[in-house]
Amino acid sequence: MKLNIFSTLLLICLTSFAFGQDGKITGKVRDDKGESLIGATIIYKKDVTIGAVTDEKGNFMLEVPAGKANLICRASGMVTDTIQVNVLAGQMVTQDVILSAYVQEIDGVEVRVGKFDKAFEDQTVSMEVIKPALIENKNTRSIETALDQTPGLNILDGEPQIRGGSGFTFGVGSKVAVIVDDMPMLSGDAGRPEWGFIPVENIHQVEVIKGAASVLSGSSALSGSVHIRTAYPKIKPLTKVNVYSGFYSNPSNDYDAWWDNYPGIHGVNFLHSRIIGNLDLVVGGNFNYDHGYIGPPKTDSIVATMFPDTISNFSENDLVSKRARINFNLRYRSKKVKGLNYGMNGNFMLSHSAMAFAWLNDTSGLYNAYPGAVFLQDQFIFNLDPYVNFFTQTDGKHSLRSRILHVDNEMTANQSNRATTIYGDYMFQKTFPQLRKLDFIGGITGTFTDSYSNIYVGSGTPNNQLLNISAYTQLENKINKTLNLSVGGRLEYFQLNDTVTAMKPIFRAGTSIKIYQETYLRASYGQGYRFPTITERFIKTGVGNMGVFPNPNLKPESSWNAEVGIKQGLKFGKIYGYLDLAGFWQEYQNTIEYMFGIWNPLTTPQALGSSAGFKFLNTGNSRVLGLDLSFSGMAKLSKKSELTFMAGYNYIVPKTLTPDYVYAIDSLERVFSYNTTSLDSTKGILKYRFLHNIKADMELLINKKIGIGASAKYFSKIVNMDAIIKDFEDLTTDIAVLQDLRYMDYFDSHRFGNWIFDARISYQISEQHKLAIIGTNIFNRSYSLRPLKIEAPRTIMVQYTWKLEGKAKK
Repeated sequence: MKLNIFSTLLLICLTSFAFGQDGKITGKVRDDKGESLIGATIIYKKDVTIGAVTDEKGNFMLEVPAGKANLICRASGMVTDTIQVNVLAGQMVTQDVILSAYVQEIDGVEVRVGKFDKAFEDQTVSMEVIKPALIENKNTRSIETALDQTPGLNILDGEPQIRGGSGFTFGVGSKVAVIVDDMPMLSGDAGRPEWGFIPVENIHQVEVIKGAASVLSGSSALSGSVHIRTAYPKIKPLTKVNVYSGFYSNPSNDYDAWWDNYPGIHGVNFLHSRIIGNLDLVVGGNFNYDHGYIGPPKTDSIVATMFPDTISNFSENDLVSKRARINFNLRYRSKKVKGLNYGMNGNFMLSHSAMAFAWLNDTSGLYNAYPGAVFLQDQFIFNLDPYVNFFTQTDGKHSLRSRILHVDNEMTANQSNRATTIYGDYMFQKTFPQLRKLDFIGGITGTFTDSYSNIYVGSGTPNNQLLNISAYTQLENKINKTLNLSVGGRLEYFQLNDTVTAMKPIFRAGTSIKIYQETYLRASYGQGYRFPTITERFIKTGVGNMGVFPNPNLKPESSWNAEVGIKQGLKFGKIYGYLDLAGFWQEYQNTIEYMFGIWNPLTTPQALGSSAGFKFLNTGNSRVLGLDLSFSGMAKLSKKSELTFMAGYNYIVPKTLTPDYVYAIDSLERVFSYNTTSLDSTKGILKYRFLHNIKADMELLINKKIGIGASAKYFSKIVNMDAIIKDFEDLTTDIAVLQDLRYMDYFDSHRFGNWIFDARISYQISEQHKLAIIGTNIFNRSYSLRPLKIEAPRTIMVQYTWKLEGKAKK
């Protein structure tokens, strides 16, 4: 009995001694945004059998021997970290852990996007973000050349297309909204993007939203939107000058080189930004000279005898493009009223350019224009954007923005036009803590366009006016730091010339959920609505052998888009990246397309220009199904070299839903439907779409000095187009006094896809000086992406950049 008591006491003492040599560590594992990490593992490095897993609140508790303890903390999608904790025997130590996401390893900074300024991974829609480094590295002279590298977005002859949402309409009536600093940048009369007007030298970020986005982006965002944010000064003053010079190579067939002068491209960008007391100042500009690669028309001798070209008999010098642009941003932060800032942004541009709509022929005339199908344009365009912002911690954010956009186009062949657009938007934004941090945005927008042109007399007068008033709201809420919910609506009202009115409510909803570390699942539904532009309804003109005819009864077009997507952070050895996969379903109603027909009786060949030509028509309903895959990130190849990359693949199945719907009958009593107007209607594929599209860009940086980059684009063959192109070719061939307009031989012999490659190499001479050589279409491929238009041959550019950062003022 005494032995048993002694043994028990001894066991208690030994146990107490053993426990006295251990200590406990408790804490919470979070990411760098403060969100708890569920399922993170904490391992004791000396004995990997000792470990813990965080609970649903990110908490853990671990018992380890006293002394210095090295703990390894891991979580999916996060950078593994090792921490050291001083553990005291018999005591409890609290040690929280913060892990960084791979996205920081990729970008170096956190990306904030959208009107709510939320993290990239919290978005409920498919979105691509372009940073200014890519824009500069590709020697971007006009923003569309950088945008064309975006997966799922193509820009054909200046016209943006997202996920096959539109065909080809010569850039008129864009179905993609282009927005600069939260305000639209489309010409008020034609709805055409003014790409060369956007200040590429002062871009903070570009966001491309895929899918109907009219709730917050407004009318025109039928298939998506492009949001361009300009930059404001940072703490250090910045001066940057970019000088470039280069040339067009001779086309792959030397006989296509029509020029006598040097085919040069030259220019300079400049930027200066600084903070002066409470004033933020940015001044920038661009001067550009482009010889061009499309030459003057050539008229056949027989045609020239009977119908000499008096419309487009231009010289080589006439077709040279020139541009001068100056812009500024001013913002004053009030000293007296906390949270108040106001200012003015402005942009002014003068330019001369040539607009060619068709090539001469499909053999020796690929790089020359067709007589009567090329115009010269002298453009003066400016915008002034006064604004006021007021922020408070309790009452939210008030924002009042306005824009005056004036476009004056002096064009040959009596095609001149001018338009002034006045835009205003009041927006209120607030987070309601008492409603679980519900985010609210609401606002009202008004746009008024006053247009004057003799080519718009289809309305009965050259002066036309369009008014658009809309109210919008959106709510977003994040639940338990994992589930993000979003819902919104917009009411659109249009009035055209005091006679035509339309009103339409549209809605959207979306959700995203963090189902694991760096795994985000999303789903969304959105509607789009677009009212026809003044140009689409009322244009009435005839030039050469073709005309354009009005359609005052043109109806608005609408759409809806549904998609499910997943974004996954990945790490393979030294490779960090995000993989994004989305499946989408888009439907369009009353689709507006540009159709060719004989709209007035054709009595003589001389009357062809007033009889045959194009008209905007509602062609019925359609559907686009598809997959959108992208992968972007970086690879740390060594201590002195790293690789950044962006790649994407887009597959679409664009089909008509109304193949037999008759939407027009021309003067020859020809019935217009999808089936009767398509060159190939067997599979119901919509016209002028690329079913497969690949984009990729990568850059290797060595020793922070040498940069080697390359880009690739793939466009599959066009399956279907307008059959009238073949009919018009036959017509011009059969009538001897008309210039032949040939395309079909080229089309039949080029029924394959096109791979286009660009390359660049740069050397950072010092912190202030950088030299680069940039080549586009480096294999000098001769290719066409839309009928009757050849794309540019190879260009080689030398770029010098001087960058000077001043000292931050205390």
